[in-house]
Amino acid sequence: MSYLGQSLVLAVVLICAILASQLGSFLQPLAVMLSLPLSLVGVVIRNAILLVGFTNVQRRAGLSRTEALIRAARVRLRPILMTTLAMIFGMLPLAFELGSGAEFRAPMARAVIGGLITSTLLTLIVAPVVYTFLDDLGEGVVRWWTRGAPARRRITQEVASEVE
Repeated sequence: MSYLGQSLVLAVVLICAILASQLGSFLQPLAVMLSLPLSLVGVVIRNAILLVGFTNVQRRAGLSRTEALIRAARVRLRPILMTTLAMIFGMLPLAFELGSGAEFRAPMARAVIGGLITSTLLTLIVAPVVYTFLDDLGEGVVRWWTRGAPARRRITQEVASEVE
């Protein structure tokens, strides 16, 4: 069990590192990673990555955060729904117990279909909300850091002059 826990921690760290390099921020991977609990009921990480990534593209193009989130949700809704519906339709024969041995797999198929529907709807709400909170947090940290910059420079200069 300890190896399993270590593997899980390592996987989360590596996923955060990959997302940070893709998204160009250390806070935005948290918006994607905070949708991980939703993945217990369905596949949502892909949806969150699509939303956050396209929001970043729109913001670099000059849109405000709110406009970028709305446009990302509108533009990426179709691919998200298409992939989710493809998985749902692929599970329907199992859910309807069609074919031999399907009665054993039908409950799993129904659970997966319900999870996909729930997690897709939740992701379209949770990922933009978390993105907004983390963006506000990042702006607050930048304001705090830049507000204290003159004091840090003065302290650094004083320490440097004492060392000389």
